Amino acid sequence: MIEVDAIKSYFTGLQRGLIERLNGLDPKARQQADAWDRPEGGGGFSHLLAGGGLIEKGGINFSHVHGPGLPASATRRRPELANRAFQAMGVSVVLHPVNPFVPSTHMNVRFFTTSGPHEAKPTWWFGGGFDLTPCYPFLEDARDWHAAARRACQPYGPDLYQRFKDACDTYFFLPHRKETRGVGGLFFDDFDELGPADSFAMVRSIGDAFLPAWESIAEKRRHQGFGEREKSFQRYRRGRYVEFNLLYDRGTLFGLQSNGRTESILMSLPPTVEWIYDYTPPPGSPEESLTREFLQPKDWLNVKQTAKPSL
Repeated sequence: MIEVDAIKSYFTGLQRGLIERLNGLDPKARQQADAWDRPEGGGGFSHLLAGGGLIEKGGINFSHVHGPGLPASATRRRPELANRAFQAMGVSVVLHPVNPFVPSTHMNVRFFTTSGPHEAKPTWWFGGGFDLTPCYPFLEDARDWHAAARRACQPYGPDLYQRFKDACDTYFFLPHRKETRGVGGLFFDDFDELGPADSFAMVRSIGDAFLPAWESIAEKRRHQGFGEREKSFQRYRRGRYVEFNLLYDRGTLFGLQSNGRTESILMSLPPTVEWIYDYTPPPGSPEESLTREFLQPKDWLNVKQTAKPSL
């Protein structure tokens, strides 16, 4: 039996813990928090960080919405669920750092349940994952990130990390650019195969692993010196983040189609972005290395770096 109240309790506790830890990492960041209601049912709580020493803009959001029918973005792959009553809840985190050498990151854990007049019991599933979007190529950071992802999945099946890693590479891909958004991580959806208890335990493992994995990388890079060249490239790479979220991200589409709070849905967008027409990175530069070596799916736990660019 799936316990909706226990899932909500974990999600709200996860949000509180993430806010508390991020405040400790970046005490100078401005805080903005608000609760919101959805006219059709449900609501959420959004917490924004901005202007800090580590985080230029970040959001840690919780939402729990319900209604008489799922929006099209949620039923495209499961049309049999159209027009069924639903509950959807989750925690979504996006962090855009000040320092271009610190990677942006995203985490989401979510739960859906639906019910219809002729169903003997509700249909439910989990989704989520986390991914890393660096502007500058550090192989050890990609390895550490994926090692943390594998550890989070390992207790629940030897094949889950590879499955979720492959799904992440497929999902966070910009087909019009022919590149991944970053170095990936984990992505899963429609997940119920372990049963209620173990599926929920796996989601908790992934949710709890996220911030320690990013924090260890951020602490290593946050004091590295940078100039306008690196900030300009960061703004350019952030443009790819915007393109993905507005063109392809199913969570963004679900939020907008379900009449969620627009400000909370679009908190994932970075504060400053730059599009440079027909940009080509200088040969042999770290910017070229990112494009050439880091924006295609790889076995990050075993890949060997060819030539390390000068940073």
